[in-house]
Amino acid sequence: MEKDQWLKGLMEIPVTDEKAEKEARNHMDQLTKPLGALGDLEEIVIRLAGITGETVPDIERKGVAVFCGDHGVTEEGVSAYPAEVTGLMIGNFSRGKAAVTVLARRFGAEVSVVDVGSRLEPLPEGVLDRKVRFGTANMARGPAMTREETLKALRVGADLALQWKENGIQLAAVGEMGIGNTTSASAVAAVLTGKPVRELTGRGTGLDDDGLERKREVITRSLEVNRPDPADPLDGLAKVGGLEIAAMTGFILGAARHRLPVVVDGLISTVAALAAVRLAPGVRACLFASHRSAEPAHGVLLEDLGLKPLITAGMRLGEGSGAVLAFPLFDGAVTTAKEMATFSELGLNG
Repeated sequence: MEKDQWLKGLMEIPVTDEKAEKEARNHMDQLTKPLGALGDLEEIVIRLAGITGETVPDIERKGVAVFCGDHGVTEEGVSAYPAEVTGLMIGNFSRGKAAVTVLARRFGAEVSVVDVGSRLEPLPEGVLDRKVRFGTANMARGPAMTREETLKALRVGADLALQWKENGIQLAAVGEMGIGNTTSASAVAAVLTGKPVRELTGRGTGLDDDGLERKREVITRSLEVNRPDPADPLDGLAKVGGLEIAAMTGFILGAARHRLPVVVDGLISTVAALAAVRLAPGVRACLFASHRSAEPAHGVLLEDLGLKPLITAGMRLGEGSGAVLAFPLFDGAVTTAKEMATFSELGLNG
């Protein structure tokens, strides 16, 4: 009962502030430019206003949460890289040498690396140990994890979102690391969207044609073995998902619950976003799509969410790299709102 009440509370998402949105739109219309000339940058300001309640929002402090977990389905040969790379990359994050940490440093964002389910031990310095279990089970042979483990991972993410909000983070991004997780993400995408596995499954880490066919077959078999309920996002996350995917779902729910805007990255964080929206539809108003990745399922998920990506750069790295790359666009949007003159300041009233 306590667990149910906790989850129920997490899904109580505040409505957007329509008054702040209206004031932000009016402000952007008064700036010295043609109406709508800044395009998506104007919509960023208006949507941020609706989330935060501030006509001209402050997003000076940004953070990217990178959730990490291993996947038992790698036993089926679905990745071009061995499962040990998850642990190696966690060390790379710790040293600040991964793409997401390099980009975050360049654009002034804080990074939290959260181990929610890798097989690595001991963990490198600076990595948050929130391990629920040492990797998921092989979903091609049975459920990846239990519902209880899924809820624990969900809570890891939700707790971090609350902590960030209380510590003054104003714009968040989510990313991940887990060899095999494009397989799990594609499986969850198939459950949530009802689209065919063949239409959703991409090459992930760079599979050749034979590897891609094997990956599709493994996902199809996993869905047949587990039969996840499309009407229950938690069932899909548990049976064919991953610990880091569940944690990102919880983070997104927690962020929306506390009016913290979230920039999603590629396929894996976007499938977590869709799971969160299916649990609590009000979450969608707090989400921004950073880019459209090269993975075929990503476009399907973005369309389902009704989110327009800011960048199309053919990326498929993950980690939150695309989300952090979009941060300068948010800075540009807010800076124009704060610093551009209005027509009335030029003496052109009305």
